[in-house]
Amino acid sequence: MIIKNNFEISLDKFINFALYDKKKGYYMQKSPFGRKGDFITAPNISRMFSEMIAIWILGFWENLGNPKKINLVELGAGNGEMMKILLETFKKFPMFFDSCNFLIHEKSLKLKKIQKDKLDKDKIIWITDLKEIKKFPTIFIANEFFDAMAIKQFIKKRDIWFERYVIFKNKKKAFFNEKSFNMSKFEKEIGYNISKNQKFIEYSLVGVSYLKKITDMIKKNNGGLLIIDYGYMEKKMKNTLKSISNHKHSNVLENIGKSDITHNINFYLFKKIIDQLGGLKDLITTQGSFLVKLGIKNRAEIISQNQNFSKKADIYYRLKRLIDDKEMGNLFKVMFIKKKNNKYKLGFN
Repeated sequence: MIIKNNFEISLDKFINFALYDKKKGYYMQKSPFGRKGDFITAPNISRMFSEMIAIWILGFWENLGNPKKINLVELGAGNGEMMKILLETFKKFPMFFDSCNFLIHEKSLKLKKIQKDKLDKDKIIWITDLKEIKKFPTIFIANEFFDAMAIKQFIKKRDIWFERYVIFKNKKKAFFNEKSFNMSKFEKEIGYNISKNQKFIEYSLVGVSYLKKITDMIKKNNGGLLIIDYGYMEKKMKNTLKSISNHKHSNVLENIGKSDITHNINFYLFKKIIDQLGGLKDLITTQGSFLVKLGIKNRAEIISQNQNFSKKADIYYRLKRLIDDKEMGNLFKVMFIKKKNNKYKLGFN
């Protein structure tokens, strides 16, 4: 995309440019993960997180009847840390390991290279389109995937809806602007009365498209989708757009392509879309509750045995970051989407 003086673009297209432009996009240029990056995800805090996800996956595979062919798809695998631990764990369960096709859906060529350097290239298939997935039962894992999708924002003023735009005064200076918007036409297009009782709306066309494609595959081929992301459950939507650089909040319109842009998932909206699609059931809980019910505290006790004080302290410090209500425990939600007649609920009891 070429930026000119007084160039105008809708917010979602701006975010897509800032994150995924082949030359200037944030995720195309660098690895944002870890202490030297801009943020740390749960798999990079402690391997216990990925081990709990592995336990959940194995339980779900058994629930599906131990199929001899199954797909495991990680949506946006970051620096590959979670998939690395998943593979290490699954090798201890050869029946599942041999039955499973391991796939990573990754948009960033930079991150794909990092993943390939870290992971067993012979065991993993990288895909750019969900259509490449074979028609077997499929378990999708989306850890901090949907928050990286571009969003539109709409604001209601005196009963008139406006869409948020970004205007570039020049290549380096940008500011927000608003344009009047035909909400009723938009609602017909998306098939959902999104504006009811709302004064502010965040909506990701790309995110909802992924949700619909994945749930359609679940209905046809069986399986499920596990979403782990920061978000909220309230009906009323709010402005959650933010930019993160060097582990701190930054200005969305500054350092474009050098800072992450993200938003909180409205899980109530996801729930309503799932209900509307039909044939599906969803369960939702907090990350802290999910991990505790999977046994992460017991795992911490086991791996801390015979360790010195500083090592034990580090294990429990990382555990606290994952499950404490004041840390990731409550901020992050876990949503499980499956076929309506499936009774699997490990971690959600």
